[in-house]
Parts: sequence; C-alpha cells; structure tokens
Amino acid sequence: MNTRLGCTRRAVIAATMLGAALVGCAGSDTDARGGPDTTAPASGDTGTVEGALRVPQDFDTIQAAVDAATEGDLVLLDEGTYEEAVDVTTADVTIRGVDRNTVILDGGFELENGIRVLDTDGVVVENLTARNFLSNGFFWTGSDRYRGSYLTAYHNGDYGLYAFDAYHGQFDHSLGSGSPDAGFYIGECYECDAVIDDVISEHNGLGYSGTNSGGELYIVNSTFRNNRVGIVPNSGSYELCYPGRRNTIVGNTVHDNNNLEAPAIDVALLAHGNGILVAGSVENVVERNLVFDHNRTGIAMVPFPEDDANDVAPAEDEWDTACEEVRNDEIPAADADPGFVLWHPYDNSITDNVVEGSGLADLVTATIEDDTVTLESLGNCFSGNTFTSSAPEELETLAPCEGTGTGDWSKGAFDLIPLIADQPPAPPDDAYQNTPEPGEQETMPDATTAPAEKFTAPAKPDVDAIEVPDKPSGS
Repeated sequence: MNTRLGCTRRAVIAATMLGAALVGCAGSDTDARGGPDTTAPASGDTGTVEGALRVPQDFDTIQAAVDAATEGDLVLLDEGTYEEAVDVTTADVTIRGVDRNTVILDGGFELENGIRVLDTDGVVVENLTARNFLSNGFFWTGSDRYRGSYLTAYHNGDYGLYAFDAYHGQFDHSLGSGSPDAGFYIGECYECDAVIDDVISEHNGLGYSGTNSGGELYIVNSTFRNNRVGIVPNSGSYELCYPGRRNTIVGNTVHDNNNLEAPAIDVALLAHGNGILVAGSVENVVERNLVFDHNRTGIAMVPFPEDDANDVAPAEDEWDTACEEVRNDEIPAADADPGFVLWHPYDNSITDNVVEGSGLADLVTATIEDDTVTLESLGNCFSGNTFTSSAPEELETLAPCEGTGTGDWSKGAFDLIPLIADQPPAPPDDAYQNTPEPGEQETMPDATTAPAEKFTAPAKPDVDAIEVPDKPSGS
C-alpha cells in the first residue's frame, strides 16, 4: 500500500470550491464509490499541459477529478497505484496517465470496473493500466465517439477493453490479457464505425469477440496469441441487433490459440484451438492475415449454436437494419420461443491469407445441414490463400470468390457434432487472477505535454495497403 505525502493546498481549495469531500489526506480512506482508495504520492511535475486536472496534486482521487471535469478537460494521473473504480458521465473528457506502465488502477479483486463510461460521448482514456477488477478493465457503454489508446488491461474477470452499444470508436496501441471472456470486445452495434488497430490480446478465453456487431468495423494490424481462441465475430439473440455482420479482419497475426491454462467462459471452451472463427456472423472480409499453429482450424466459418434462444435469425433482407431500428421491437411471445437455434455463417470472403500448422484443417466452411441449409448454400468463398488442408477438400475449387465452383462438397466435409461435444474442462472461476503478467508496454509519446484533443471519429485504416505480416521471430 502506498503512503501519501500529503494534500496540496490547491487540492484543498479545489475540493472546497466543488463541495467535494477530500479523502485520504491523513491515510487510507474510501473513494467516491465506496471502495478502498490508495492513491500514489506525487512524483513531482506531471507535465506542462495548461489547465490539466492533476491527480493527486490537485485532486486526491481520480473520481474527484473526473467529477470536477468539464467538456474538453484533461485529467492527468501521476505515477502510482490507484485503488478506485471510476465512473465517467461528462462528455469530451480525456483521462491520461503520465506513464502507461506505472499509472495503475487496481481493483484488488473487489471492485467491478477500472474505468466505466456510461451513456457519455467523446471520452478518451489513454496511457494507463487497469488490473484485478471483477468485471472489466475499461468499459464504454451507450457511448459515441470513444477512444482507448496505450492501455493495458490484465487480470480482469470479464473483458479487458469493452465497448457495448457504442459507436464511432477506436482501440489502438493497447493490450488485453487474462480475461475469461475477451481481451477486446465490440458488441451490439451496426454500423459500428469502429477500429481496432495495433493491439495485442493474449491469455484470454477469446482474443477478440464481437456479438451482433459490424459495419465499418475494422480489426487490423494486431496480434492474437496464446488465447483459447483467437478472433471470433459471432451472432446470437441473447443480445440485440443480430446478426453480426460485415467486419473487416485484415493484416493480423493470429497464432497458438490453444491455451488450456487461460481462463474461459463457456463459449471459449466450445471454440478452443481455432485461429479466426467466424461463428454465425455474415458478410465478413477476412484477408491477408497470418494464422498458424492451431490445434483445430486456422480460419473457419461455422454456425453458432444457441440454446434457449430468444429469436430466430433474421432474413437476409433485414441485414441492413440499423440497431436503433430494432431497439424497441417487441420481445417474441413466450409461446413462440424457438429453443435451440443455429446461427449460420453466410457470404463471408476469405482471401489471400497465409494459414499453416492447423491440426484439423487450415481453411474450413462447416454447418449442421438440414432441409434448408447446405454447405454450398452458405455462400462462403475462398481464394488466393496459402494453405495445405481444407474441409471440405479443395475448398478454393469448390467455392472461389470469382467464377463458378466445381467439385464434391461431401469429400472431407467437417463433422461438427463431435467437436461440439469435445470440450476441455472448465478452469476455476479465479483462473483469470493467475495468468502471466504482461511486461512493459509502449507508452504514449508526449503524455505529459500533449493537450487533450476532442475525438470525433476513428482513424480509418488504409486496408488496401496492408500486407500479410511477417512471422514473429522465434515462431
């Protein structure tokens, strides 16, 4: 536990003017959320950004500074460990640490979320670490224009970086590690208008998961390694705005996602051992990724099996429906409960990837066929990939992305039933608390001097310029 050096006169004046309680000046106390608060001492000058609200120099807690902030303000955090759970409800505020590796929010496995942004637009969080929270490291919900940059999240009980029902967002230069669900998640949005660029996701149940999300959603130039499964865009009626659709997944390095020591929710157990697994999501572009060393498949298009579903999958002519148009739809009547539903992966394009070292097959399109759905009717196409095995066999001949395919769809077709049944045992609930700690990560340039800038939209990647990544050294 860190010991405070004392409260500055400016902090006392600021707290008095705001009518806020200044806590912890004489030792450990409680934060504005009722949890333990152990804020680090000042290490000296935290920068020269004019007008920044500094913690702990000006405000004793992050929550106090955030509550005092107005639109356009920068809350600047000095080095140290802060035992807080922070809620943000003021728009266009930037929260920044002076050093990503030494500015740490720690939940002590008692607090829920590191930083939670609630129905608030334009909030930027950058250059710090959130660890040991029961739920999420960094969480935006109901937000527009969100950005998380140079963030590290590890040992959190649900997600690392999490955006839900949020639009026009960006995650970059960040790391998510040791979460039972996903290191990175963007869900329930269409069109999302969001970018994940230059991130690392490791030791999670799922490297990336996105339920019922897509539309101008880019996952690019990133590394997904040593999770139970790598990248999983998916669909299901347990969240609104189904199906998942139209994600662009380009230029990523996806390898060794077979980690049976990682924490895991049920879906991660079901999906283990796969690189890029498109589970019931439709019309995605999967292109120029390097995918290697997976126990099951490299890149696979599979259905998502949903027990006790709330609804059936919408027809293709409804795939363009924006989320706000279905938000207030009536819930299907109880007597119309469809029970078990398979969400099929339609019309996905898989091109120019390099895939190797897959235990069952490098490239896969699979389903559980019935009177209405066959492998051929899924419409998934495969062209220009470097691979050695596929299911069905000769997949690029069967389903090219240009021209008409030929061949026998039954030859070497995948049998999903035994794979669904073959799940590893669930890890202990606290497994996320014991995953490897990440090493030092790249910190934000000019963190102590750069002014806050209003975030208006994500930086769209130049997808056409992205090439297949080189294989990491030592792999």
